[in-house]
Parts: sequence; C-alpha cells; structure tokens
Amino acid sequence: MGESPDFISDLPQSIIENILTRLSIRDAIRTSVLSSKWRYKWSTLTDLVFDEKCVSPANDRCVVETNLVRFITGVLLLHQGPIHKFQLSTSFLQCRPHIDQWLLFLSRNGIKELVLKLKEGEFRVPSCLFNCLKLTRLELCHCEFDPPQYFKGFSSLKSLNLHQILVAPEVIESLISGCPLLEFLSLSYFDSLVLSISAPNLMYLYLDGEFKDIFLENTPKLVAISVSMYMHEDVTDFEQSSDYNLVKFLGGVPLLEKLVGYIYFTKYLSIGDDPGRLPITYIHLQTIELYQLCFEDADEVLVLLRLVTHSPNLKELKVSSSPVQLFPLEEEGFDLFERDYFEYKLPSLETMKITDVSGIKNELEFLRFLLGTSPVLETVIVSSSLMEKEAKMDMVIELLRYPRVSPRAQLLFLQD
Repeated sequence: MGESPDFISDLPQSIIENILTRLSIRDAIRTSVLSSKWRYKWSTLTDLVFDEKCVSPANDRCVVETNLVRFITGVLLLHQGPIHKFQLSTSFLQCRPHIDQWLLFLSRNGIKELVLKLKEGEFRVPSCLFNCLKLTRLELCHCEFDPPQYFKGFSSLKSLNLHQILVAPEVIESLISGCPLLEFLSLSYFDSLVLSISAPNLMYLYLDGEFKDIFLENTPKLVAISVSMYMHEDVTDFEQSSDYNLVKFLGGVPLLEKLVGYIYFTKYLSIGDDPGRLPITYIHLQTIELYQLCFEDADEVLVLLRLVTHSPNLKELKVSSSPVQLFPLEEEGFDLFERDYFEYKLPSLETMKITDVSGIKNELEFLRFLLGTSPVLETVIVSSSLMEKEAKMDMVIELLRYPRVSPRAQLLFLQD
C-alpha cells in the first residue's frame, strides 16, 4: 500500500500563512511539530501579540514573569523578516530593561504598530521608540512619555492612544501637531489638563479625564467625538471666559456625524455667553448622546436645544438626566420653551431615548418639544428615576397628552 498523502505539508504557502495569522503566537509556534515544511513558518509572522497566556500559569508571579521574558526574547531572536505589529499586554512584567531591549530590536525592524499595555509602575519609554518613524499606530498605557529634543513627531502615525500617561501638556500638543496624518486620537485619565488640538486629518476623537479646557484649533475632518469630563468639586474647575464653549469646542467641526458626552461635558459646553443661533449647522450629524445632563440648569438645556435645532439630519438622540444636582442654581428668569423653538422642525429624527427622568418641568417640556417638531419620529423611550408608582403614573399620563406630529410616534415606558 502506498503512503497516505501529506495534506498538511502540501498546503499552499498562502494557506499556511492564513492559518498562522489566525492563531495565538503560542499556538503558531506549536505548528512547528506538524511537519518539516511547517517548521519555523511562524518565524516570518509580521504581527506579534503577547500576554500572560503565552506561558503556563503559576502561583508564583516571578515564575510567570521569568517565563514570559524568556518566551518573548526567544520569539524575537528566532524571528525572520520585518515586524509590523508588536503588542504586549501584561500586569506581570517588572523587568523593564527587557522591554527596552525589545523596543530597540523593534526600532530596527520596521515596526508599524506598537501597543504596550503595562501595569501601573515606573516605565519610561526609551529614546529608541522615537526613531520608529514608520509607526502608523501607537498605544501606550501606564508609561512615562518624555521625547528627546530632536524628536519632531511621527510623520506616518494615524492612530494614537494614550492611557494614564505621565507627560507634560505641551508635549501632548507637540506630539499631536507633529503627526500630520493622525486620524484617531484617544486620551484618557489626564488631570487638570488644558488641551489644544491641531490635527487637520483627525476623524475620531475620544477624551476621558479632568480637562479644564479644550481647544479644537484645526480639526475640520472630525466625524466622531466622545468626551467624558470630570472635576473635583465645582464648575470653577473649568476655565471661565466670555467665549461660549459650545462654539469654541464644536464651532469648527462641520463634518461631525456622531457626538457623545458624559458626566460634565454638557456643563462644560454651557459655560460662556450664549450668542443666540450657532454660527454652524451640523448637516452631517446623525447621532447625539448626552449623559448626566442637568435639566434643572437652563444653560445645559439650552446647549441641548442648540445642538438639536442645528442638526437638520439628526436621526438618533439619547439623553440621560442627572439624578443629583451638584451646582447651586439661580432661579430661572425665563422659560426656555416660550421662545421660538417650536418654529423649528426636526425633519429626520427617528429615535429618542431619555433615561432617569424625574418629571421636572424642563424634562417634560423637552419631550413635548420633540413630539411636536419631529414628523418622522418612530420611537420615544422613557425611563424614570421616580420611586413612587403614583408619581410615575402621573408623569406617563402627562406625556400621553402631548400632541405628536408624527403618526407613527410611539411612547415606550421602561420599568426599572
């Protein structure tokens, strides 16, 4: 009888490469035992992803750390050809000199994507990183970032993600402006930061931290913004000026398609002198999500109204009401909804969801405004923060009385 055909060894090179790219690096190395043709095929992989799963688990952290260092070092020593992506996610490594050596090796091998997700500690990014001028993606977590004076930026970088990084504010601004092709920017866990962003090709912006002020100086291509703003005690943590933050922050983003704001973002936008109608119409904006908005604060409600009425193609609106009012409010000297807002039409709005409704006047009036100005509205979802069933029922009855210009509009009330 003849020998059975060796299908594994006879697979085309393209198929072998496709299989290897779908495996973890540990499993890819194990394919070396399949046949002589597969031996060291893994060594030409261009994307290397490492974490604790690369080594056997152990109760002793030092053992895991030692094995992980040996594993990564061995892979790099046996690797052949360019390395386009290197990702390390670990909470074990304390041997920071080893990371320095790996980065030096990568800087000489055409690295394009670098992701370092380390545990909190004192890891300072080595100077060799700033020689990786082919980088298109950089993600750093829990590092100290201090570029040398000669560094002018990453000319090819398109994606930048910095999470809990120790870095001077001016360094962040210089880094952003030194990346002319930057399309994606994410900054999180920064404290008391005043930030100016100049990135002419930026499309996606994600900010999360205690930002005192933000200037979008040159970001005409932004299509998606998500901001979570925190502060310690009161609104004075934000920079105060007569300039209207809504215009200052969103006045130069004509292509915006999605806006998401958390915590104190709406409060931040409300600071400054309201100019009346905004100098911009967001013709591409289709989704607005504003969470923890204080409906007791007329200035915050005004921000919401400005955004909604200046977005003629808005399709989806999500709002959550702030359950606790943290700012001392002056008694309103006017009624927001006695202005000319009912002259506006929201011609494209299809879905509205508002949560944590307590039944105060501005919440109900805002819902009345939406129902009365949205001709294609299909669904309005409401959930209440009220505890008493009778109070909830009174609010539901009140909402059901409001006229609807859309014959398809349905009010859905969610139970806790």
